[in-house]
Amino acid sequence: MPATAAQILDALPQTQCTRCGYPDCAAYAQAIAAGDAAINQCPPGGAEGISRLAALTGLPALPLDPAFGAEGPLTVAVIDEDWCIGCTLCLKACPTDAILGGNKRMHTVIEPWCTGCELCIPVCPVDCIQMENVSGKRTGWAAWSQPQADTARQRYAFHVLRLQREQQENEQRLEEKARAKLADLPAHSQHTDPAVLDQKRAVIEAAPARARARRAGSP
Repeated sequence: MPATAAQILDALPQTQCTRCGYPDCAAYAQAIAAGDAAINQCPPGGAEGISRLAALTGLPALPLDPAFGAEGPLTVAVIDEDWCIGCTLCLKACPTDAILGGNKRMHTVIEPWCTGCELCIPVCPVDCIQMENVSGKRTGWAAWSQPQADTARQRYAFHVLRLQREQQENEQRLEEKARAKLADLPAHSQHTDPAVLDQKRAVIEAAPARARARRAGSP
């Protein structure tokens, strides 16, 4: 019986680094299960990870595809406090919410939650983030434990839910703002022509419906 996406996902290191070419570990697992991706595209899992996936899928254990990176030690992000400008871009990029900080306030990394994904590095406008080797010569699964993978998976799930909640809350605020304008449109418009106001009213009335459709997952 072919391995399911859930079984394959359990065998991945959960770094959510996107190096495999997919947005997260779950998407890569689904692609493998569907036969759309090879089992040798995960640098954090390395050779041991490929062996695990080969055992699950019955596919041959090929060498890690260098197009997706090289197997290496576990690294964690370190922020240079003297250069951090508090832009919050790294907070948004971190898949496990391992970076703490606020707007125009210094950021810091919670090391046990950092997966070494490096997604914070390209978004930093002042290049104040570096990756530090914390596993020495140990690489792949030898540098990354199952409890760490479990924690990363849980934190990523929370991260996704948090982003969804924030998006919903923002859409609700916009919907309430639209209703407020609609309730007294002449006061919120520089136009006095009734035809123009009617056209503007139709646009504003359609906005809440579109927002509700997005929240409901409708096209």
